Amino acid sequence: MSRHTDIRRLTAPDITLRKGGEPIVCLTAYTAPMARLLDPHCDLLLVGDSLGMVVHGLPNTVGVTLEMMILHGQAVMRGAERTMVVVDMPFGSYEAGPETAYANAARVLKETGAQAVKVESGPSVAATIAYLVERGIPVMGHVGLRPQAVNVDGKFRAKGRTPEERAKVLTEARAADEAGAFAIVVEGVDESLAPEITSAVRAPTIGIGASPLCDGQILVTDDLLGLFEWTPKFVRRYADLKSVIDQAAMAYAADVRSRRFPAAAETYALSAAKERQPRVARGDKRG
Repeated sequence: MSRHTDIRRLTAPDITLRKGGEPIVCLTAYTAPMARLLDPHCDLLLVGDSLGMVVHGLPNTVGVTLEMMILHGQAVMRGAERTMVVVDMPFGSYEAGPETAYANAARVLKETGAQAVKVESGPSVAATIAYLVERGIPVMGHVGLRPQAVNVDGKFRAKGRTPEERAKVLTEARAADEAGAFAIVVEGVDESLAPEITSAVRAPTIGIGASPLCDGQILVTDDLLGLFEWTPKFVRRYADLKSVIDQAAMAYAADVRSRRFPAAAETYALSAAKERQPRVARGDKRG
C-alpha cells in the first residue's frame, strides 16, 4: 500500500511527453531503502542488470538471471512510489523471439508491479519491441554500447566512432523508435552522435556517456556515490561514500576491540523499581 495515496506514479506516456522539454532524471536502484531515498528526486528508476556487477560481484551483466531481476524489482517497488520503475530484461530472456520475450516480460511486470521493461536494441530486437508494445508492455530501448554484448565486443567499448558504426547505431535507434519504444537509452557513443539520434527519433533519449543534449540522463547510483575505486569516464562523482563507510567501519572496529562499544547507552539494564523489589526465598510463608 502506498504511503501517500494521493501520489500518482509517473507512467510511460508521462516520460514520452517530456521529449524536448525538461530533462528526464533517471538513476538505477536495486533495493527498497535506496529507492525510497531516490524517489523524490527522480522521474524514472531503472532496476538495471548492472546489479549483477554492483550488488552480486559478477564480472559483467551476462550472468544475471530473470529471478534476480524480479527479486530486486520487487524491492525497488516497495521503496519508490512516485517514480516510474523500469526493469531490465536480462541476457537470454528476450533474444529467442517475441513469444519468449512476452512470457518473460509479462512475468516481470506481474511479479514486481513495475511499469515497463528495458531491452538492449540489437539488430533483431525491433520486432520484439513491437510485439511487446502491441500486447500492453511498455518497452525502453537501449542502443550504442550494449553491456550484454560484451562477449561479442571483447570489452566495454564506446560506439559510433566510424561512419559505419554511426549508421548502425542510428538505424537501431530508429528501429526501436518505430517499434514503439517509449524512451531509448543511448550509452557510450561519440558525443556528436547522441544529438543526431535525439533529433531522429520521437521517443525521448536517455543519455549515459552520450551528450548533455539528450532528453534525459541516467547513471549507476553506486558510481555517482563513489562506492568504487574505478568509475567510467562519463561518471561524475557527487559523493565519496566509500571513504565514509571505510572510516565508519574503522571507528566501529576500534571501539569494539577497546571495549568502548557497547557503552551504557547501548545496553539494557533492569529498572530501578525491579532492582528494589525484595527477593522472596522459596518456601517463605510471609504475607
